Amino acid sequence: MKKENNAENMTRRQLIGRVAALGLVLSQNPYGRTTQAGGLPLTELDDPTKKLGVFPGKIGTRSTFEKLEKTTSQTSSRSPLQDFHGTITPSDLHFERHHGGVPVIDPERYELIIHGMVEKPMKFSLHDLKRFPSVSRISFLECSGNYRGGNEKLTPQQICGLTSQSEWTGIMLSTLFREVGLKPKASWFLAEGGDAAVMTRSIPISKGLDDAMIVYAQNGEAVRPEQGYPARLFLPGWEGNTSVKWIRRIEVSDAPFMTREETSKYTERVKDGKIRQFSVVMDARSIITFPTYPQVVERGWIEIRGIAWSGRGRVTLVEISVDNGKNWYPARLQEPVLNKAHTGFRFLWQWDGRETVIMSRVYDDTGYRQPFLKELQDARASRGGYHFNPVTPWRLKPDGSVVLADAVPRIRSNRDK
Repeated sequence: MKKENNAENMTRRQLIGRVAALGLVLSQNPYGRTTQAGGLPLTELDDPTKKLGVFPGKIGTRSTFEKLEKTTSQTSSRSPLQDFHGTITPSDLHFERHHGGVPVIDPERYELIIHGMVEKPMKFSLHDLKRFPSVSRISFLECSGNYRGGNEKLTPQQICGLTSQSEWTGIMLSTLFREVGLKPKASWFLAEGGDAAVMTRSIPISKGLDDAMIVYAQNGEAVRPEQGYPARLFLPGWEGNTSVKWIRRIEVSDAPFMTREETSKYTERVKDGKIRQFSVVMDARSIITFPTYPQVVERGWIEIRGIAWSGRGRVTLVEISVDNGKNWYPARLQEPVLNKAHTGFRFLWQWDGRETVIMSRVYDDTGYRQPFLKELQDARASRGGYHFNPVTPWRLKPDGSVVLADAVPRIRSNRDK
């Protein structure tokens, strides 16, 4: 009998036998891949260079030692911003916000209808959409209600984890509008989703002709069901609910449709009893993701890290304060700095071990500066809600622990003088 001398000649039974001798347990995941499901801790395993590893599978898996996951509620889940090492969000960790659950839609039966104030109403299958010239762009998506506070034991994920970034691929909506022909008085369109909530939003035609997309791919693969499979509307820089998922119908009109989601919902109370409506652009924001709660750091050199973004354009400057807002210093931006995209920033700082408050603030290319919480509260009639993008302060204690600070620094600083 020929002696087995390589992994390719080993049968599955022989593999299981050898692994069992090491005290490990193998299981097969839903995709048919054999993975290590349990066994001895790494420190008690034999030298990995002296035993065979798991063979290639049909789909890659994350290491069992990496415990990345989203925090979830009944209607949403949040991305673990503090655990990422770049600005692209893994597709399975992209935040979710649903109004009627995730529908199951057969791509072979999918249709997008465009009608209303157009010269030639048309119906497009997924195959039809993919025949048009494709476009890819890296951009963030953010829920307009992306703010939590009031508890010092909150992580960046819990504070503003309703934002994620992907490479989106699809067709420009302007291409489809040219195909159907917009009538001269057309100024708005209704975007309608195919979920149980039949999510609908009114969108200005100007946005549709600018950078709006119908996307069918995300990070190199088909868009995930939670993100709108088989196709969704994507409006770079605008609040997430306007990027209607599972898009099935676009109706062109000369006025907004005043749907539930733009009257009783997604409106903001401001001073003097007024309501702000159609405030769809996401303002500039930044947050430090290290060091933050519940991390513990040591005295000495610390690289402060975080992300910044703006729905109005590019990030031009991120400033760091390590003394509760008294002084501000420019952080280093990670290239490339893209339009309407998460941008990484870094600041090297030597901590002397004394208690202090650290924070970041961002400026975009329109000249907008990220506000402090008190500025937002003074301008509005609420202490939170839609489009709250305050500076987030972190209190670093002498023992190295970090918590969310409730201090509000003075507005003026060395840079403001």
